[in-house]
Amino acid sequence: MSAQPGSQPGGSSAHGSPSATPEPGVTTLAPYSFPHHKLKRRQTQAGKTPLVLVACGSFSPITFLHLRMFEMASDFVRFNTNFEVCAGYLSPVSDAYKKVGLAAGHHRVNMCSRAVEQSTWLMVDPFETVNCDSQGEPKYVPTAQVLRHFDYEINTVLGGIEGTDGKMRKARIALLAGADLVMSMGEPGLWSPTDLDVILGQYGAFIIERSGTDVDEALSTLRQYESNIWVISQVIQNDISSTKVRLFLKKDLSVRYLIPDPAVEYIEEHQLFQDLSQPGKEKATAEEPSKPSTPQPAKC
Repeated sequence: MSAQPGSQPGGSSAHGSPSATPEPGVTTLAPYSFPHHKLKRRQTQAGKTPLVLVACGSFSPITFLHLRMFEMASDFVRFNTNFEVCAGYLSPVSDAYKKVGLAAGHHRVNMCSRAVEQSTWLMVDPFETVNCDSQGEPKYVPTAQVLRHFDYEINTVLGGIEGTDGKMRKARIALLAGADLVMSMGEPGLWSPTDLDVILGQYGAFIIERSGTDVDEALSTLRQYESNIWVISQVIQNDISSTKVRLFLKKDLSVRYLIPDPAVEYIEEHQLFQDLSQPGKEKATAEEPSKPSTPQPAKC
């Protein structure tokens, strides 16, 4: 299914990069430019390293937990690190991910965009959802490539972040994810060692603890990246998940106060996540999602 060009946030010159040309070697389904309208271009804290947090995931649909992850990470960074958060990005996964319950990319981008509209520092990058292969079909984008994309757009195209002394500095790009993601990274054969070197070795990750997950066990197999992984305790437990929200919607139950109101309104407007056996309901994807032929890394 092709993304709808007119619905992609960041596609206008007001929110996108000076040039709408994608990075070298990238082909997109729709016109694309990198959103940076909320990116803090000049630091306010001397001596700190600028940091950009990136959450990769399905966001089908986005929940309050997804948004809270960013706020928890921001607080943790302020009190426990030598970084200064300059922006947070949600990067919805490509339709090629083929996950059960995955709404079409343009719907997920639009839901996320509406959910962060009032935020002063959170943005949605449609990059993954508009990537395509040589046949013009949606292309799966590995997490390592996503982080390289942000590095390129922020540090190469935009030239980094200006420090309090007026000098331009390279922003640190880091993955923001739940504990289930780092646990999958510790499973043999699921993640490419080369990709792990990029994600955890080159960039690093901020991990939000979740109930029912043993982060210490997962980290025991990732000791070589220990200095590049920051674990954040979830003081107020929140187990809202997109899977549970979809189940509520299929049963025609209310999901208000589980997900942002703008996302609720969008879902109702487009009749997303309804029981596909009911006639006249819009399908979340072009066809029933199938399991990929090869294992794909978990997306938060």
